[in-house]
Amino acid sequence: MQLSTFQDGFSAALLGHAAQAPWLSALESQPGFAVYRNTALKGCIDALQANYPTVSQLVGEDWFRAAAAVYARAQPPVDGLLVNYGAGFADFLAGFAPAAELPYLSPVARLDRYWTECHLAGNATAIDRGWLVQQAPDTLPLVPLRPHPAARWSWCDEHPAYALWQSHREGLLPNEALEWTGDGALLTRPHAEVVWHPLPRAGVAFLDACAQGLPLEAAATRALEADPGTDFAALMGRLMDAGALIPTDSHTD
Repeated sequence: MQLSTFQDGFSAALLGHAAQAPWLSALESQPGFAVYRNTALKGCIDALQANYPTVSQLVGEDWFRAAAAVYARAQPPVDGLLVNYGAGFADFLAGFAPAAELPYLSPVARLDRYWTECHLAGNATAIDRGWLVQQAPDTLPLVPLRPHPAARWSWCDEHPAYALWQSHREGLLPNEALEWTGDGALLTRPHAEVVWHPLPRAGVAFLDACAQGLPLEAAATRALEADPGTDFAALMGRLMDAGALIPTDSHTD
């Protein structure tokens, strides 16, 4: 038997997905295998709870761990880096029947995921206000910028996902008067730690355009189309202060 065949079969058996094979049946019949299987599943659940702390706080530990067990059985880890485990958890929650009455849960989970992605992303030097004043006015509109590799952003139309996420991340008391409208979020890691900021719809549109490779003038037009009342200079200042943008030719690692 090839080692890869054994490893694949063993992994599948841990999650109860093993094909019927004599050697696997013999393996699963061992008294200690159930303990090993439970330990492996617990490791997946623990990793998900660590990677989605806001979701766990919102629904409670028992609910979260029960949902995480369902996810882990359906989508086991593909490598040993469990800090990165659970990339599809937000999508899973969107279709998870017990979460149907919690429609904000998936957008909040996506922000938890963005925190992980920001934490693990590569490094780059973000532009600042000094960079901006050094650009020639006649060529600046044609300069393409792109999002920092550690920048993540989103807009939620129906729920204050960022406000909910922020209050739990920062340990704030729940705001009973929270206005139940959509909002946007920007997560960045300009230095050593992940930071987060509210982001207007125009900012989301601008970063989307930059991610598509559009030059500054075209990206600004997208922002103003999303919200004609936007103070674009103030928006640019906010994005630069957050470390969200880099030049197209910037080196990343």
